[in-house]
Amino acid sequence: MSLQIRKIVRYIDETLVEGGKATERPWIMVAVAAVIKNPWAGQGFVEDLRTTILEVAPPLGEIMVPDLLATIGGADKVEAYGKAAVVGMNGEVEHGSGIIHTLRFGNQYRVAVEGKSFLSFTNKRAGPGTAITIPMMHKDDAGFRAHYLTHEFHIPDAPGADEIVIALGAASSGRPHHRIGDRYQDMEEMQVDQTGKPAE
Repeated sequence: MSLQIRKIVRYIDETLVEGGKATERPWIMVAVAAVIKNPWAGQGFVEDLRTTILEVAPPLGEIMVPDLLATIGGADKVEAYGKAAVVGMNGEVEHGSGIIHTLRFGNQYRVAVEGKSFLSFTNKRAGPGTAITIPMMHKDDAGFRAHYLTHEFHIPDAPGADEIVIALGAASSGRPHHRIGDRYQDMEEMQVDQTGKPAE
């Protein structure tokens, strides 16, 4: 079955003040979500998902990735990224997972922004209006805690029972006033605690 898109939703969150303190520059998180027909809806249990994944996922990525980059202002604006799938109640979580977890979808985004980290993700089954949660991390280094972010929104009329919402998220920076350090700081400190000497 070919890709069928009912609607595309864009969600932009621009923060200028965080914790009562102005940000040095706007902290922008964006999401682009496509509401698509579940290509396996009404077929009962389907053993082979691969054939349809190869028909649906690549063209969906070709539509969504440029849309997301245009929404945030270009590939060079993306510091953190993630993805999500929400399957309507007549589908399986596996249906959404099949689309977002193939490299033929995710790698389009990773290559476009020259990312090295894997795309963090959520996938679930739910009805219209459910919270769509996109976890994000730094596109190059999963140890940067400032970029451990969550972008959340909802679509009042999606996913329908025979639909899937596929979403991509991006952030222009980490949290504006991050003060908890990175994983590497903990790793060094813990090594000192365990060995009694500084980390090499």
